[in-house]
Amino acid sequence: MARRKGRGVAEFSLSFLDVICCGFGAIILLLMITKTVQPQILEASTVNLEGKLAALQEQLFELRGETRVLNRDLNAKQEQLSEHEERIAILRGQMASAKSRYDSLQVENSSNSAIAGQLASAKQQLSEEMQRLLGTQHQSKNQLIGGIPVDSEYIIFVIDTSGSMFSYAWNRVLEEIEATLAIYPKVKGIQVMNDMGNYLFSSYRGKWIPDTPGRRKIIVQNLRGWSIFSNSSPVEGIEAAIRTFAAPDKKISIYVFGDEFTGPSITQVLDTVDRINRTDANGNRLVRIHAVGFPTQFSRAPHLQGTGIRFATLMRELTRRNGGTFVALNDFR
Repeated sequence: MARRKGRGVAEFSLSFLDVICCGFGAIILLLMITKTVQPQILEASTVNLEGKLAALQEQLFELRGETRVLNRDLNAKQEQLSEHEERIAILRGQMASAKSRYDSLQVENSSNSAIAGQLASAKQQLSEEMQRLLGTQHQSKNQLIGGIPVDSEYIIFVIDTSGSMFSYAWNRVLEEIEATLAIYPKVKGIQVMNDMGNYLFSSYRGKWIPDTPGRRKIIVQNLRGWSIFSNSSPVEGIEAAIRTFAAPDKKISIYVFGDEFTGPSITQVLDTVDRINRTDANGNRLVRIHAVGFPTQFSRAPHLQGTGIRFATLMRELTRRNGGTFVALNDFR
């Protein structure tokens, strides 16, 4: 019995020492671990991270501010773009409408020109047929109220380029020139002078301009800006045209476009033209003279209309004596 109790105490004492040793070893290990980690390093790392975080937050705020500004500019640009797109749409609609009207006018003008050309050609052919049927001794009379004869082979325009014509009636002048050319489908020569005898094309001074569709367009184009000095009297241009181009073997018509006569004497002009525009054995003049009057002077006060009345008086008698027709327009626009 005593031998069993002694063995039990010895086993208990050995286990206790083992536990104590393990406890000391654990304490020593904890001390070693705690010593290798420096507290100050952890504190510095925390401070650095807080500084970086503050810097990143500041950058974030700046980026948000820039984003607001850019969004505001973008919205403004989008509004401007919408306004421009709306204006472009309106302008496109207006352009389409204008193009449609222009095309309609072009078709109408082409049709009118074609009809006028056909009528003029038919009239010329009819005149030739009438001459063949009636004989060479038959003389047709010029009926002034029946319109302007279109039997000429050469035409000359003598145009008043004074300020009153160019400023107020020039668009109508161009229309009347185109209408006059339309009634002559084809002639042998054209010439354009102003009322002072100056030529529209100096390269054709004293010569005939060949008649082609292209040259007719160029004549009208150059006339649009042809504003040169004029003394508001067609006498010089008429005399220059007759002296330069009149010939017995040519059928020539002069078309005078003007609005006033400022010369000293109507009788003197008539006598001068009678002398240089001679008649042949049949009483026909070398050159037929027509005139178109533009009533610009009649838009002024009555006491300022004298030069316009004198132009109408001169042209009425001048065209009557020289086998032509005087057309007085009722409007210069």
